[in-house]
Amino acid sequence: MTDNQNLLAEQRRALILDEVRRRGGVRVNELTRRLSVSDMTIRRDLDALARQGVLSKVHGGAVPVVEASTHEPGFEAKSVLEPSAKDEIARAAAALVTPGTALALSGGTTTYALARHLLDVPDLTVVTNSVRVADVFHEAVRAGEVRRGAATVVLTGGVRTPSDALVGPVADRAIRSLHFDLLFLGVHGVSVEAGLSTPNLAEAETNTCLMRSARRVVVVADHTKWGTVGLSSFASLDEVDTWVTDGGLSGGTRAEVAEHVPGLVVAGEERA
Repeated sequence: MTDNQNLLAEQRRALILDEVRRRGGVRVNELTRRLSVSDMTIRRDLDALARQGVLSKVHGGAVPVVEASTHEPGFEAKSVLEPSAKDEIARAAAALVTPGTALALSGGTTTYALARHLLDVPDLTVVTNSVRVADVFHEAVRAGEVRRGAATVVLTGGVRTPSDALVGPVADRAIRSLHFDLLFLGVHGVSVEAGLSTPNLAEAETNTCLMRSARRVVVVADHTKWGTVGLSSFASLDEVDTWVTDGGLSGGTRAEVAEHVPGLVVAGEERA
């Protein structure tokens, strides 16, 4: 960790969270010494991170939140986590899209943010298993907000998950018959050991179908997804072409990811 006294609160909290996850827990006095800030500042940071649900406060410090691997938060619950990071990721991911592309967007709050940044890209064909993503395009058309050519949007059928994704045999059949230039994939968790994972077994199969139908796979996930493992793994890191993330991902983790993923794009920074 750094002794920089001028760290922004968001950067400082990202460092704290990374340390908690890496070491399995930290003490307040260690953080005040390493970050050269007051005891009160660290406690406010821990309070903020605890409200986000990404760590648990204990006497004198904090420990990681350990959730059941089958726990699947709803869309609204996830949408309030890391909103600025998700928007930065969405903006960087949108820069990878050229007019006329056939692309797929999986379910998730980050792909939902990405959809809003794609409204002005002309002549897109968008396939999605996300009710929320499809609504972004449909509502923009109704409101007359699409200025340079409306996207053609295909919403798969399927069974709706708590995160408003459509999964299951109906969705899988529709996806298998299609071919995408580009897939933007939101994930529940990412790690070297478990790869990409989700707490929903049916969603794991649908995500596998999406990946097999795409020429290029781009994961869009903020730094808090690193180290999280859901019930079902559906791909290894080596099957990902590009990961678009935010600056909260630590340098050590970036190096680890780079050993498996050819392209690492950190929103707001130079492409690695």
